[in-house]
Amino acid sequence: MTEGTREESQVVGRVSSRAVAWLAWSLCAFSLSLTALSILLLSVNLSHPNTHIYDYWLENTIAALSYTPVGALIASRRPANPVGWLMCLLGLAFSIGHFSSQYAIYTLSAQPNSLPAGEAMAWISSWILPPIIGLQLFSFILFPTGRLPSSGWRWLAWLTLACVVVGVASSAFSLGANAGLGPVQNPLGIRGFSNIYDVVLSFMSTVLYVLVASLLLVRLRRARGVERQQIKWFAYGAVATISGITLAYVIPNTIDATLWFEKAGFAVLIATTAAIPISIGTAILRYRLYEIDLIINRTLVHGSLTVTLIALYFGGIVLMQRLLVLLTGQQSTLAVVASTLLIAAMFNPLRRRIQSFIDRRFYRRKYDARKTLEGFSAQLRDETDLDALSDDLVGAVRETMQPANVSLWLRPEAPKAEGEG
Repeated sequence: MTEGTREESQVVGRVSSRAVAWLAWSLCAFSLSLTALSILLLSVNLSHPNTHIYDYWLENTIAALSYTPVGALIASRRPANPVGWLMCLLGLAFSIGHFSSQYAIYTLSAQPNSLPAGEAMAWISSWILPPIIGLQLFSFILFPTGRLPSSGWRWLAWLTLACVVVGVASSAFSLGANAGLGPVQNPLGIRGFSNIYDVVLSFMSTVLYVLVASLLLVRLRRARGVERQQIKWFAYGAVATISGITLAYVIPNTIDATLWFEKAGFAVLIATTAAIPISIGTAILRYRLYEIDLIINRTLVHGSLTVTLIALYFGGIVLMQRLLVLLTGQQSTLAVVASTLLIAAMFNPLRRRIQSFIDRRFYRRKYDARKTLEGFSAQLRDETDLDALSDDLVGAVRETMQPANVSLWLRPEAPKAEGEG
């Protein structure tokens, strides 16, 4: 290759990378602009007291503000990886769904016929959910390498695409597809299509997500090194999001939960909505990959500690209140004070026990290595025989590091010069 040809290829490469970055951040800017307009319409709708407010405005806003910028960052730095572009499009789909819903509510309910194309926006809002689910599933299927783990999983990609097509076709003519819009219905809705839409949506929301989770488990089992750490980051974000959904929707719909529990669950859901896009961005861009083990460890410890302390606190209050009623015939704040003191006294011992249990159960190799090093350190303070200490050091290295071969070389003592004492 001549020098002129090399320089020309470098210029083309720079232009191409700039074009890719421009496209990615243009999609991000368009998505964020739609989200800003959606918030503006929401504020206008709030000024009309009898107007229904879009149920999922906060979730859609957070999803658009997290998926789109992270996707643009990945796409601009890793343009060959389709996961970044899928996340850009996913954030854009959230923005379109949010904007069309707010627009339809405003022009069909808050201020009827004040703006054109209100029914068209209501129709777009009716079929945007299947593409959102499909884009999210495809980004999970191709994570983290941008390719399927093997050709044997192509059927899952084709099945997801088929479900998206059927979902769009059925929801575009379904009366019940406008979730969250209150009285605003699909202008092209036909009653018979609602059943088809419900079946397809249920299938996409359960079976396909379970299949994608199975694919990620296969990837995790086969992965080594960097890819394994990447999947751990994604798994951490997914568990956080699932926990938020469970606390906000599943448990309140299963049992008669109190109002404070519903508010707390919704707060957790909002806090964890951005967990998946942030974890995907961290994994693909390989930002502090190996800190995930420490994060998981701390989450397990402090999560278990929090649940245990809450259970002990409220259980102690209930038990002590009953004892006080039996003894004195009336309730007292003494139960609250005693439970608080009990929790304060048990905090550190309980934390150490939970930390030790989790280290033994989930981090056995690191736990054994730490115990070996602690034992060697204690022996190092008391041992005076250099030969015995050398054998102990070699044994500690072999047990903790597990090298193929290990040997210890000690520098010989330098001979003393004449006249030195």
